[in-house]
This record gives sequence, C-alpha cells and structure tokens, in this order.
Amino acid sequence: MPVPSDVPKKKWQRLLSEPLLHFVVVGVVLFGGYRLFTPAPEEAVDQQKINLTKDDVRQLAVTWLAQGRPPPTPDEMRSLMDQKVTEEILFREAVSLGLDRDDEIIKRRLAQKMDFLAADLASLDEPNNAQLEAWYAKRSDRFALSPHLSFRHLYFSFDKHGEAARDAAVAAIPTISGKPASSPEVASVADPFMFRNYYSDATPDQMAKELGPNFAKALFTLKPGSWQGPVQSGYGWHLIWVDSIEPGRVPAFEEVAPAVKSAWLDERYAEVKSNALKEMRSRYVVNLPTVTADDLRGLEVPAGASAQIELSAQ
Repeated sequence: MPVPSDVPKKKWQRLLSEPLLHFVVVGVVLFGGYRLFTPAPEEAVDQQKINLTKDDVRQLAVTWLAQGRPPPTPDEMRSLMDQKVTEEILFREAVSLGLDRDDEIIKRRLAQKMDFLAADLASLDEPNNAQLEAWYAKRSDRFALSPHLSFRHLYFSFDKHGEAARDAAVAAIPTISGKPASSPEVASVADPFMFRNYYSDATPDQMAKELGPNFAKALFTLKPGSWQGPVQSGYGWHLIWVDSIEPGRVPAFEEVAPAVKSAWLDERYAEVKSNALKEMRSRYVVNLPTVTADDLRGLEVPAGASAQIELSAQ
C-alpha cells in the first residue's frame, strides 16, 4: 500500500513540537551566542599583545561626540587611543593579580551581562501573529479590562452627624429627587467632601483605595440615572448618581496586540533564562549552610553601609 505523501510532513511537525528539541535548540543558541560574544581562546593566548581595530577607534570617536563635543582632532584621537590602551593594560594586570575575584561589583556586572545575553537570545525568536493569537487565547484573562463608571455623590459626614449620618442621607432623598444631579440646590443638602464630588471612569481598584473595598463593591452594583444609596465609606455615608457604567470585558486580540507581544517576549525571556540557569547550575555542586535565627540575631548595619550598597548597585 502506498504511503500518503503527507506522512513525512506530519513526522517533522511532531518532531518540531517536542519540548526536548526546543531545549536543545535553546542550549545551542545560548552557548553559540556566548562563543560569538566571547573572544576565542586563541585571541587571548598572547596577553602581551593589544590590538586596536578601526572599529575600536570609531567607537571611541562616537563616544566622544555623544558627549556634545566637536569632532576630535588627531592629537585628541591619539590621546583617546592611549587611554584605551592604558585601560586594557590595567584590566589585564588586575586580572593577573586576581583582583577580579570576590569583588561584588564585578560579579554583579558579569551576571548582568549574562542576563543581557539571555535577553538578546530570547529576542531572536520573533513571534508571528498566529503564535501570538494562540498564546493570547490561553491567557486572555491577564488582559481583561476592568469595569469603570462615572458618578457623582453627596456626602454625609460622621463628624457632623455622628451615628445619624445615614439617617441624614436618607432624609435628603425626597429633597433631591427630580432635580438635575449637578444643580447647586442638590449639592447644598450634603457636607463638603475632602476629595472629589465627581469621578470620571473610576475603576474598582481606584475606588477601593480612595473610599474602601466595601464602598467599591456596592458602587458597581448601582444602575445609572437616579440617586441611590446610601452607601457607606470609611468617611461617612453617600448618595450616588451613576452617569454611565462600562462593564469589564476581555478585549479582542487586535485591541491589545502590542501588549500581547511584549508579554510574550517577557515570558520567552524568562523561559530562556530559566533553562540556561538550570543547565549551568547542573554543572555545579552547591553546598549551603544551615542558618538559624540565632545566626542572625544581633546584626547591625555599619554607618554609611546603605549608601555604599546603593552606589555599588549602580
């Protein structure tokens, strides 16, 4: 019986979808990138030879111009090259003396470079729209838009009315019914409020922070077009007029495509970095001490240490 022509194609598709293959490819790319950005051993054999290329010279000139200076003269260019050579000599001599070891700043910089390398490798994998749409379909709740509403309120203060603040709010309803919500006569029945009397496009999180979670929860159950309440906040009682409300929703992919791509790249970067760290860590035997509360008791931060830590992190 003849084999269908699409069988080899399906076999390749299954092979390309294997997670193990993905991991191997990531490893090859990571260490290939490392070899690309790291001088070959042969180049480092002669530690007494320093070669500046034309690209090095151009980079020195570009750095000079980036500081807002006019183009360097030949004498200034020679001085820049001499500084570069001096820097390279001092670096090599410091490494030969082992001064790069046990230095927290150097460790941080090298770890940061490896981090940047992982980010560069992750960015090489540019997603197409089909990949992004499939990725978004599984995580669309992460991009859900919160409900939001516009409303005005009348405030009845605990400070002025005490326990009768709620009763004062209820008693004001007949007075304001049938009158424009924004009229001065309506506003005159309430107490001055320290924040806003009108909120536009407010979200549940915003209202929970300003007036409390219970107020926010009750607020988003109200209907537009009439005075409702009273609703309690941490400051007193409120009568609410909702102008408009937009329920929460999950946006279409097209509405959030740039944000989806950014999130996909972030996740891809984290995945590449995690896989690389796991592979590198597997080549080490790590011994950690057992730390108890007694070991950390009585610790004191030396004067000026916080400033030094801040400087070393820069």
